[in-house]
Amino acid sequence: MQNSGTRNSNRVYFYRMFSAQTLPYDRTHSFSRIVTDYLSGSEALAAFYRYRPDLEGVRAALEARRAAPQHRATLVAALRHQYRSVEQSHVVDANIDALLDENTFTVTTAHQPNLLTGPLYFLYKILHAVRLSATLQEQLPGHRFVPVFYMGSEDADLDELNHFSIEGKRYTWATKQQGAVGRMLVDKEISALLKGVEGQVSGLPNGAELLSLLRGCFQEGRSIQDATFGLVHALFARFGLVVLIADEARLKAVMQPVFEADLFRQESSEIVSRTSERLQEHYNVQAHPRAINLFYLEGNTRARIEQRGDRYHVLQTGLSFSRDELQRELAQHPERFSPNVILRGLYQETILPNVAFIGGGGELAYWLQLQDLFAHYAVPFPVLLLRNSFLLVNMQQKELADSLGLDGEALFLTELEQMNRHLARTGQQPQLNGEVRELGALYEQLRAAASAVDSTLDQHVTALKTRSLHLVEELEKKMQRAARRHEAATQRQLHKLKEQLFPKGGLQERSENFSAFYARYGDAFIDGLYRHSGALDQQFTVVYL
Repeated sequence: MQNSGTRNSNRVYFYRMFSAQTLPYDRTHSFSRIVTDYLSGSEALAAFYRYRPDLEGVRAALEARRAAPQHRATLVAALRHQYRSVEQSHVVDANIDALLDENTFTVTTAHQPNLLTGPLYFLYKILHAVRLSATLQEQLPGHRFVPVFYMGSEDADLDELNHFSIEGKRYTWATKQQGAVGRMLVDKEISALLKGVEGQVSGLPNGAELLSLLRGCFQEGRSIQDATFGLVHALFARFGLVVLIADEARLKAVMQPVFEADLFRQESSEIVSRTSERLQEHYNVQAHPRAINLFYLEGNTRARIEQRGDRYHVLQTGLSFSRDELQRELAQHPERFSPNVILRGLYQETILPNVAFIGGGGELAYWLQLQDLFAHYAVPFPVLLLRNSFLLVNMQQKELADSLGLDGEALFLTELEQMNRHLARTGQQPQLNGEVRELGALYEQLRAAASAVDSTLDQHVTALKTRSLHLVEELEKKMQRAARRHEAATQRQLHKLKEQLFPKGGLQERSENFSAFYARYGDAFIDGLYRHSGALDQQFTVVYL
């Protein structure tokens, strides 16, 4: 690894405090049922995890972890090697050294090395781990908690990792490199992307600071995992965050028995399939195990291993092994075996003294398929927490929302719902409630009069009433549409606000990159998000910048 670059001492600071509003996740209408059910403690999911995401759950997970086998010396040796060439941080070094102590535990989040960190939630995950570690440090005295970012640098899904967006402008890295994205090299194409970023952010108060940081990390010839390592270290070292690159021979050697069982007895597939069948009775499953859940990782190749008869083939290559050859390969080169989604979490929890894992909705969904696998290999299952989510609203957007009567929760309504809310608030929303009541009363009088003459007319009058009320309802909708047309300027404002805060109809955190925010606010952006990051309290947060 190379030095991550010198931080510019001339950065501009913003001292004003960000404000925030929280709301339950289900009020955002943006999260799957399995996520909201997990948060609410639904009985349908109780059998698929070990501990509730609360302090008592963490305390129990801690005791289970303490009683399990540890690989602290191996972990610390690997971390010290990985940190040898980045700018020294005494707080990070102290946390790494503390991992040798049996009373030190980790709080972990994980993600692939998205280019320039990809979407905002990359940062939100890390800040959640940092905040939870600090909270547990206060609430569980006598223990130390270290936040860890586990980098999934072996992921080979380039299309998922090769892009980022800044204020709606998408940047895509076009490269012919193949294999694990973390092993790919920064090239001229990435340098050209950084030139484009410069055009967007150089005029902002902390734009020069950001560009210096990015160029210091993403130097041509450096691997993507090292560049990402440097960037994350530069942003979060002051919080004591430890970054772990698990693409490491000595760490994978710890997993050799599990890898052997997966290759030659295919245990993982059978166990996870049984769990998934039970989970599928209520929910869609997120991950699907294969007979063999390992990739072969060598150079620029990361390809599935598949057994055909008595040989093991590395797909899309000419490589194949006999059983004895593959056993020798695993023993001599454990770093050449890369776990897929089924085994990655087990690897993570084997090498770390971990008590809590922070993940997104999709991650939580597939972790709920894994508890039986962990039990089979006697690896403690961590407390699962949904990562923090934020919606960032700048001053201009807040002023517009306030003028339209939209609080944080109302921002998640559809444009139609927001418009109707605005019209109702300003007294411009046509309502025929009184007329409907009068019409209903009139038909009741008619029904009584008709029934007195002939009881068979009762149903006829009831049908007339239903038809008439439906026509009045349609009239009310037409009147409301006309009222909205008269408020065309307001509709345009609502549409603009919605597009800015929910790009392409999705959550801002899933598409927008951190760069423009950092270029405006500098480290105060990170500090502000940290202040509003929850620990064990699971709420969606709207942050007003």
